[in-house]
Amino acid sequence: MTFTYDVIVVGAGHAGCEAAAAAANLGSKTLLITMDMNKIAQMSCNPAVGGIAKGQIVREIDALGGYMGIVTDRTAIQFRMLNRSKGPAMWSPRAQSDRARFIECWRGILENIPNLYLWQDMVKELLIEQGAVCGVRTGMNVEFRAKAVVLTNGTFLNGLLHIGRTQIRGGRIAEPAATGLTEQLKALGIRTDRMKTGTPVRIDARSVHFEEMTEQPGEDDFHKFSFLDTEHRLLRQLSCWTTYTNEACHAILREGLPDSPLYNGQIQSIGPRYCPSIETKIVTFAERNQHQLFLEPEGESTQEYYLNGFSSSLPLEIQLRALQAIPAFRDVQIYRPGYAIEYDFFDPTQLNHNLETKAIRNLFFAGQINGTTGYEEAGGQGLVAGINAHINCHGGTPFVLGRDEAYIGVLIDDLVTKGVDEPYRMFTSRAEYRILLRQDDADMRLTERSYQMGLAKRDRMDLLVEKRTSRDALIRFVEDYSVKPQYLNAGLEQIGTTPLSHGCKLIDVLLRPQTTLQNLAPFIPALQDELMRLPATRREEIAEAAEILIKYSGYIKRERQIADKISRLENIRIKGKFDYNNIHALSTEARQKLSRIDPETLAQAGRIPGISPSDINILLVLLGR
Repeated sequence: MTFTYDVIVVGAGHAGCEAAAAAANLGSKTLLITMDMNKIAQMSCNPAVGGIAKGQIVREIDALGGYMGIVTDRTAIQFRMLNRSKGPAMWSPRAQSDRARFIECWRGILENIPNLYLWQDMVKELLIEQGAVCGVRTGMNVEFRAKAVVLTNGTFLNGLLHIGRTQIRGGRIAEPAATGLTEQLKALGIRTDRMKTGTPVRIDARSVHFEEMTEQPGEDDFHKFSFLDTEHRLLRQLSCWTTYTNEACHAILREGLPDSPLYNGQIQSIGPRYCPSIETKIVTFAERNQHQLFLEPEGESTQEYYLNGFSSSLPLEIQLRALQAIPAFRDVQIYRPGYAIEYDFFDPTQLNHNLETKAIRNLFFAGQINGTTGYEEAGGQGLVAGINAHINCHGGTPFVLGRDEAYIGVLIDDLVTKGVDEPYRMFTSRAEYRILLRQDDADMRLTERSYQMGLAKRDRMDLLVEKRTSRDALIRFVEDYSVKPQYLNAGLEQIGTTPLSHGCKLIDVLLRPQTTLQNLAPFIPALQDELMRLPATRREEIAEAAEILIKYSGYIKRERQIADKISRLENIRIKGKFDYNNIHALSTEARQKLSRIDPETLAQAGRIPGISPSDINILLVLLGR
C-alpha cells in the first residue's frame, strides 16, 4: 500500500518540527515521521532555549512564522536577557523550559496544523528515481511517496552511546538508533563522517544542599521570545544555581581517565571544542583548580535538575564520586549519569543554500546531520529546509537568507561554504553584521518577507506595522521635542548626568549613555504622554526598539553601508560559468575547492577557506569586470 504527500520530513526534533510546520503552513500536504510521538521536540540535552547568538536565531524563527519562540514562551520556567552590560547587538534572550510541557506544547501545535500528518515509524530507505528523491520506505515496510524529503535525523544515524567502557547503540538514552540511511547515501556518493557530543548527569534536587550554592534568579520584565502579542511567564518561575568543582573532585576525575572513551581511543570522532566535557576541562586547563557548574531545573514540578558544565562519558562510579566531593552534592542522588554519543553527519558543503543536496534533487538536510549542534541552529535550518521543500513542490524562487539579513543566513552560508571540522555552534563573532542582526529587530528584518511568501500570517504582519508606526512616531517626537535646563536639570542630576547649560532637542539628551526613555519620562510630561500612547501590551518593547535606533543610528548606518558594498559581489552569479580545473591561473587549492563547492556567487567564493583575493580578482577578469 502506498501513500502520497508533497513533503515528507524524517525526524521530529527541533529541525523536523519547524520544517514540517513550515511546509504544511505554506500549503504542502506534509507527513512528519518520527520513531516516538511522545518525544516530539525532545530537549535531548539542556532544557533551555536561546543564549548568546542562539537567542537571536529563535527570534528570527519566530519573525519568519516558526514556533520555537512561541513554545518556549509558553513553557518557560525562567527567562533572562544575557549580555546586558554590552551593546544591544550582543543582547541575547535565554529561557529554561519545562521539558515535558515543551514536548506537549509542540505536539499540540503540530497535530492541529492543516495539511500536516504524523506517522510513528523508522525510515530505513529513501526512494530515488532518475537522480531525484521520490519517497521513503519505513521499518514497517510502508512506502510513502513525496515530491520532496527533508532529513532531520539528529544524533540517531548509527548513534552509539558511551558511559565509560560501556557502549549502547541508540540515538538518545533508551531510544534506538536509526540504521540504513547513511549506508544508502554513502553508496550514492554523499560524504559522511562521525561526530561526538555529550550530556551531563541528571540530579535529584532532594539530595542537593542548596545552601552551599549561589542562587541565580530569572527576570520578570517584558522580554520574551515571540513577537506575537501573547501571554508569557505562564508557569511558576524557578531559579538556577551555581557552584564550583574543586581539587578533590578533579583528582577523582583524573582516576577515571584510563576508562574515559575520550582518552582510551574508544571515541575517534570530533567533539565540540567550545563545550568540553568535564574530563576534557581538567586535562586542557590543568592549571585551574575549579570550574563553574550551573544546576538548572528540568520542569515546574519535577525534582530532576540538569548539571550544566559537567558533561561526561566517564564511568558511572567516577561521575558519582567526583560529584560527592563537591559540598553541595555530598549526598547526591542521580537519575542517570552523563554520557557521550557518536553519530553520523554529512559534509554540509554538499548542500546548496536552500539546503537541498547537490547530488540528489528534492532531498534536503537540516539540523545535526549537517554537522551543527544546538536546538536553535537545528530549528533555523529546519524552517529554511521546510520552506524550500514546499517551493520545490509548487514552484518559486529558492528562499535564501543573506548574511546581512539573519543569523540563520550566516549559519547556512558558513555550513555550505566552509564546511565543519567540529560541531558548529553559532556565536555573535561569526556574524560580520552584528549591529544589523539584533534580537530586538528580527521582526523588522524578516516578517514582511515571510508574509509575502505566505508563511507569516496577517495577524503577525498587522503587529509589525503597528510596531513600526508607533516606533517611528516616537523617534520623530524625540528628534523634534525641545527641552530647557530649568525643567530638566534636577532630573538629570538624579540620573547622574551633567545638567544642561542651554536648551536642546530631547534626542541630544537621550544620546547620553546614562539616559533612557524610561528614566527621562518622569521629568518630561510630554514624553510620558507619548509613551502612554503606545499600544499598552507592547509599550516597553516599542520604546526599547526606538531607543536602540536612536542611540546606535550612526553605527547601524555605517554597517548598512558596508553590507551594501559587499552585496555587489553577492549579486555576481558565477555558478556554472567556469570549469575551475582548467583555470590554471588559480592556485591548485582554489581550483580544487571551487570545483567541489561550486559557489553561487563571487562573494560566496571569497568566503571559502583557502580562496585568496587574487583568486577572486582572476575570476573578475574572466567575467570581463
